This record gives sequence, C-alpha cells and structure tokens, in this order.
Amino acid sequence: ILAAIFFPTRALSKFYVTVFMNLCNWRGPAFREENAVNEHHHSHDHDHTEPPSDLVLRVQALESLLIEKGLVEPTTIDVLIDTYETKVGPRNGANVVARAWGDSEFKEWLLRDATAAIASLGYTGRQGEHMKVVENTPTVHNLVVCTLCSCYPWPVLGLPPVWYKSAPYRARAVADPRGVLEEFGTELADDLEIRVWDSTSEMRYLVLPERPEGTEGWSAADLAELVTRNAMIGVEKAKTPVNIGRNR
Repeated sequence: ILAAIFFPTRALSKFYVTVFMNLCNWRGPAFREENAVNEHHHSHDHDHTEPPSDLVLRVQALESLLIEKGLVEPTTIDVLIDTYETKVGPRNGANVVARAWGDSEFKEWLLRDATAAIASLGYTGRQGEHMKVVENTPTVHNLVVCTLCSCYPWPVLGLPPVWYKSAPYRARAVADPRGVLEEFGTELADDLEIRVWDSTSEMRYLVLPERPEGTEGWSAADLAELVTRNAMIGVEKAKTPVNIGRNR
C-alpha cells in the first residue's frame, strides 16, 4: 500500500514491495531463527566477530535510506513484521488445514478450488490470489519449491523462511527431494512417491499434511497446534499429539 502511494508506477511499486519484504525478513523473528540455525551449523573455528553479510548490510542501508527520506517510519516496518508474523503467518494456514481435517466437505472444496475455500475463511491478499492445495496420503508425499525465485503464499504461510529462498534448496528439492527431506529429519518409505510442485507467480501451492493418529474428537483449535509452516511446505510431517505434550 505504501509503495503504491509513494511510487505509483508498477515497476517502482514492485521494487519497494520487494524492499519491504526483505526488511521484514531481516527484522523479523523468522530471519533471526534461521540465522541462528545457520550459525549453529557453521564451524566453531570461525571468527565470531566477522562483519554482517552483504545482504544484511544492504537491507540495513535500504531501511536507513527510507527512514532518512521520510518515506517510512520505523514503526511502520514493525507493524508489517507483526502483521505477517502474528496475524498473517503460518497460523492462518494451520487453521485451513485443521478445518480440512475436521470437515470433509470443506476438504473436498479445498482440493477442488483452494483459492475460494481459503478465501471463505478470510485469508486473501497479495501472493495468495491463485492457490492449489495438494494432499499427502499414505502413498504420496508432496514437496513445494520455487525454482525461479521465492514465490510463496503469504496470506496462509506468512514470511518465507530464508532456506526456502536459497539456491541450494531450490535446486536440490527438484534433483534430490528425498535427500532434502532427510536433512529436515523426514524419512519416508522407499516405495512412497514424492511429488515436487514448483510455485510460480501464477500458482502457489500449499501441502495438506496427513492428519496424525490419535486426534479423533479434537477441536479445530487443538488440531491447528499440530500444523507447522514446514509441514505445509512439505519438508516435514505434522506434529503428533506426543510432540505437543498430549498423550491422546
């Protein structure tokens, strides 16, 4: 919205939307979480006083420039981050999945016309105009990637994780999906079919994970606790009742 006001041409609007996306990723908890994970896997021989990466420095410079020119207030960026982290984040997608698990008619609608079914729950907006939901079954496991850039369904998954946008994931998800899943701790039977879906600007995908056993009679709110961002991308399965401290 701000980009459209300050920079009315389509090209400039798209550019500044991209800037805001990067600011949200850098400033948001998702980036800090991913960065911490990456640092954990780095060799401890590294000098921990090494300077920030070029990407971080560029984003910091962009934020400073926008604030200096009076085009945006720091609080505006905070509001955007909060919106996508807490209001438009993965919990929206979790609610969609939970509804499908507990309502067979909604599930059938979701698989037939995901865009309309998701919109019926109030989840619409940029990056979510054209959606398709693919269902995991006992014989098929689905994995989502964007090989060209980082197309991602913001209204139901929030900010894309850093690894989703990385070149290694984008390449290996297609070339070696089973290997990628194993790195996320997801081991599948050899005879289980893995289908890889390539998100584009025309179509974005959401995985409907299998409903865990032992959840009969659970409310939609309880079921949503089992659904993670990674499960809806397909790199992991949904949590089990034991994972969240419930025996049944």
